[in-house]
Amino acid sequence: MVIFNQADGGVLLTGTASVTGELIPIPAICIGKEKGFELKEKLASGKKIEAHIQMTNHSDLIKARNVIATLKGSELPDEKIIIGGHLDSWDLATGAIDNGIGSFAILDIARAFKANKLQPKRTIQFVMFMGEEQGLLGSTHMVKEAVKNGSIENIKYMFNIDMGGNPIGVNAGGKLRDTTFFKTMGEEIAAVDTLYKNRFSNRSGLHSDHQPFMLEGVPILSVIGNLDRSIYRCYHADCDDFNLVNKDHITNTARFGTMILFALANADQLPAVKMDSETTKQFMIDNNLEEPLRIAGEWKWE
Repeated sequence: MVIFNQADGGVLLTGTASVTGELIPIPAICIGKEKGFELKEKLASGKKIEAHIQMTNHSDLIKARNVIATLKGSELPDEKIIIGGHLDSWDLATGAIDNGIGSFAILDIARAFKANKLQPKRTIQFVMFMGEEQGLLGSTHMVKEAVKNGSIENIKYMFNIDMGGNPIGVNAGGKLRDTTFFKTMGEEIAAVDTLYKNRFSNRSGLHSDHQPFMLEGVPILSVIGNLDRSIYRCYHADCDDFNLVNKDHITNTARFGTMILFALANADQLPAVKMDSETTKQFMIDNNLEEPLRIAGEWKWE
């Protein structure tokens, strides 16, 4: 299978043929947009085309670990807010945007809590997940262990930062009691810095580390980023390099992310609660997620 990219300039894409991150039985390669159109023109002309492909891929089992730091809550220590992002990346570049800016913003948020001696009511776990690009391996393992030992009931929110930068609002997935909490929180943040526009959405998608938590009914949260649109041409590509990182954008992620996380961990009443299995199933259906979950082998209800 030959896939050609849609970004100009010969940008090469990786990690596109497999839905789940697992190895597939059909060899697949990606070529640049310009070469792709050239190939299409030759095929359309009826010319006989011969191609020689040399592939040197290797796939081996390795050991990988989630990195977890815990800040114990002062009043509700058994209630956990998890903030996480994935530390791994694809093979063609450094993964600076996907997801260096997310995982290291989480590190800076943890530093901000410590530097400002912030003591939240609820326990916060700062997590860098591994194996996200290979099928959400680190976050899936964490959720499986939590289900096995019963601590999944203690996880009250999962705040995921994946390619999120320069936030101007939040996306709150899950079944909300109401949106007042997030609107009021956003007004307070915007009063500190008008760069934060208090945008709000209530959507739920797939294919990042929030997914295993969401499938167990845990409310999820992410930032609405405001990165330069040109950055996304380098998604899973050989140009996802450090020169794409904007210092102000990653600083804003850490600043606003700290405010969002502190407000959530200190809320008198959380804006959403964990859904039971049947409610979660219906939530997936209502958000048009049943079909992609079935395709990926992730649908857990019959």
